[in-house]
Amino acid sequence: MPNTMRGVYTNLTDIRRRVFSEVANVCYSVGENPEMGLGDFDTKFEELPYKIIPGDVATYRESVFLERAIVSERIRLAMGLSQQGVDRPVKISEGLVAAAGPEQYYEPPLINVIKFACNACKDNVYEVTNTCQGCLAHPCREICPKGAISFVNKRAYIDQEKCIHCGMCAKTCPYEAIHHYVRPCAAACGMKAIKSDEHGRADIDQSKCVACGQCLINCPFGAIADKSQIAQVIFSILAKEEVIAIVAPAFVGQFGGKGDVGKLRNAFTQLGFSGMEEVALGADLCTIQEGDDFLEEVPEKYPFMGTSCCPAWSVMAKREFPKYADCISMALTPMTLTARLVRQTHPKAKIVFVGPCSAKKLEAMRQSVRSEVDFVLTFEEMAGMMDAKGIDYLKLTDEGSDFDQASADGRGFAVAGGVASAVVNAIHREHPGMEIKIANAEGLEECRKMMKDAAKGKYDGYLLEGMACPGGCVAGAGTLVAINKSAAAVKRYAKRSSRQNATENGFRMLIPTLERPEDKVNFGDHEIAETDAAMIKEKGKE
Repeated sequence: MPNTMRGVYTNLTDIRRRVFSEVANVCYSVGENPEMGLGDFDTKFEELPYKIIPGDVATYRESVFLERAIVSERIRLAMGLSQQGVDRPVKISEGLVAAAGPEQYYEPPLINVIKFACNACKDNVYEVTNTCQGCLAHPCREICPKGAISFVNKRAYIDQEKCIHCGMCAKTCPYEAIHHYVRPCAAACGMKAIKSDEHGRADIDQSKCVACGQCLINCPFGAIADKSQIAQVIFSILAKEEVIAIVAPAFVGQFGGKGDVGKLRNAFTQLGFSGMEEVALGADLCTIQEGDDFLEEVPEKYPFMGTSCCPAWSVMAKREFPKYADCISMALTPMTLTARLVRQTHPKAKIVFVGPCSAKKLEAMRQSVRSEVDFVLTFEEMAGMMDAKGIDYLKLTDEGSDFDQASADGRGFAVAGGVASAVVNAIHREHPGMEIKIANAEGLEECRKMMKDAAKGKYDGYLLEGMACPGGCVAGAGTLVAINKSAAAVKRYAKRSSRQNATENGFRMLIPTLERPEDKVNFGDHEIAETDAAMIKEKGKE
């Protein structure tokens, strides 16, 4: 289901970004005021809900107290903390000191439903609207297989206890008077991980969730949010650690401008970062790995090969199609390859992946990745940090320092179809004229259909590209601008590279030094946690 709210700046957008900004502001204030004690720190956080929701009159909900309670939960999640709940008093900042300690990450779950913010939307319910004309034919009643439709006061009425939600009545109504209510977050979830709890509120089955984030950007009540590491990143900066940002290819245009790398470097410097590299560099290396794997393994070893760069897609494919888990590329993701490359020359640095994706937060939690990627921030969270420091991106000086190592194809990873195109182009450099058949899918529901067809043999010999977000990474949950605008900006920026093809990347010779034996254990899966791998093995026996 397409998200009709993407690209529209709403009240929810404003509140979400205010939370990121205010959390960052408080955290930075520690460095600016070293004399501030822990009590002062706690007080600043306790005051934030009143700063974000001022006054005594509700603006968005029935009560200003409810508004502040919801904002309080969002503040805790923005600090990477679990929700307060309502059964005991909890300080907003409770647990932050421990959460900001070394080697700490998220306390699961990553994606959270703020229960008292949920509207308990109707889910998979057919109801008759006021447009019903009570027509003489009564086709809705005649076609219903369970006799669930009767006529009351000359208008159709559906008995919900008899209704089996087949939708035949809605399809046959000549006035389109029967509406199918679907919870927006559930409709957006390609994993079918969202159901209703006993109170009708959204509930996420964490065993199914792959953290694509589509639910949180589709909920019009702002009841779903993921955890952030804004506080942890800022505390590392304030501790004078070497903190290096690696920026996903979708960065172009997210903060304004036209891919002004000099401005972006300037912004990161003002935020306290020690340096910045583009993840498109790792995308080139991933391209080469996947191209080599495809040539060596398809179709001799595996019937097809799926790309690996989107963690939400690859986890879904391996979980739901365990017999074909080996068919998903073993290549390390661009994030991991870039992090390992940076760590070769900066072994003690804290590495922060900055991108559009909430699923990357889950990927970085995997045991094989955590030692390389210390923190993950979305573009939206980064914008909050910029706002906290009063950085006006467009007014920054452009020092003219551009990325000039990654290829145009590597930069194109951010847009749907870009990964498969890059792999094919890399193969054609050494095997010109070789036919490479490709298929791609956007959105997990479409990805699932593609895998079902692949399991039936429809895509034997193919390279399959899966993207959890419709449109590709530019449509990730943590992006700031409209998808079509971002995609166009990425394509323009890619053309500026002096290298067209991933094989022209000078770092390709370092690929063997970035690989480790443990990268190709448990079905060659560097992304799925041990519990997931065990589940795959059990399903594979069935």
